[in-house]
Amino acid sequence: MNTIYIRTLKRAEHTVFCVSDGQKYYYDTQFNRRIPFSSGQQVKRSIIDSICDELDEIPSPTTFLFDVTKQKELKEGEVYGTCDPTYVDQLFGGWMKAAKGGKERTLKRRSPLSISAMRGLHPLLAGLNNENASFDRSDRPNNTVIVRDSDGNELSEDEITEFLLGKDRSLSRKWIPENSRASGLFVSDIAIDLRRLFCVSTSSLEPEMTQETIDKLKENNWTPSENVFGECLVAPKELREKWAKGLAKAIVDWKITSNQSRTFSLMDTLAIAISDNANLLGGSIRAKLSEEDSNKAEPIIDETLNGVDTFITLQAGGYIQTKGEKADALEKAEQKIYKLIMSFDYEGKIK
Repeated sequence: MNTIYIRTLKRAEHTVFCVSDGQKYYYDTQFNRRIPFSSGQQVKRSIIDSICDELDEIPSPTTFLFDVTKQKELKEGEVYGTCDPTYVDQLFGGWMKAAKGGKERTLKRRSPLSISAMRGLHPLLAGLNNENASFDRSDRPNNTVIVRDSDGNELSEDEITEFLLGKDRSLSRKWIPENSRASGLFVSDIAIDLRRLFCVSTSSLEPEMTQETIDKLKENNWTPSENVFGECLVAPKELREKWAKGLAKAIVDWKITSNQSRTFSLMDTLAIAISDNANLLGGSIRAKLSEEDSNKAEPIIDETLNGVDTFITLQAGGYIQTKGEKADALEKAEQKIYKLIMSFDYEGKIK
């Protein structure tokens, strides 16, 4: 087995997990509905953040380049990662460094984690609702109110009072209309390429690292090896064991970690399915149109598929007909992922 496929089913309640006019969405043409989603990049960022938190590792630094133009203005340039797999977020997240002018070799590592967007399990099982919000501080007598005229000059209190005559307007309230919120059942898929997970290419034709970084890895006991992609360096076993635990934990426990200050949701996991067969995985957690009403869909967790390990949490029973709920489902899923990761022969030859 070279690839682990994982499908996660989550429930979100009245929340925002990808802001754009309230909440990002796509339009489903078959069911004529707006479906909220979180991009694969946002999910990946949330997982990487969870790995760093679990391992108590500081994420790698980022280099931001700027250019000063002839007009003495600051222009944004390139953004570089460290291109150093001794940082866990770099090893699992991948990198690309393309220098301006083409004078340096481009360094590029493809992430071993392929991550889908988090989208509705079915268009009829996830959706958006709108609400109007307000920022109201009218009960506080110590507010500072500044009103400026068309020239930017500040009006006096008497001028403000005169201006407001005949107008029903509060200066201590802000009305925020049409805020979109997401609710429903959502799935996200992950494919872990074990051949790349703890292996970094040393090819000089399509380089992933500088020679300086390669020498540093060898000094830190990274083992020269070879896989289907060519010559590579393999992370030490002790590091693999530690970081595999962090990865398994993060895959089970990740949460959307941005845009949550106003609209927090536990976004709890209802089920996780694990397989080496992507086609089977799609059938393990799915939805089916109701036979009585084509405008309704029923969520399904199939616990009987051969070749798929399914782990169902207690709260799943509140939304899906199932009999396999377990209090320790997520712990079992984490152990399964870790076992599959560690059972791969990273130091072997061509796979």
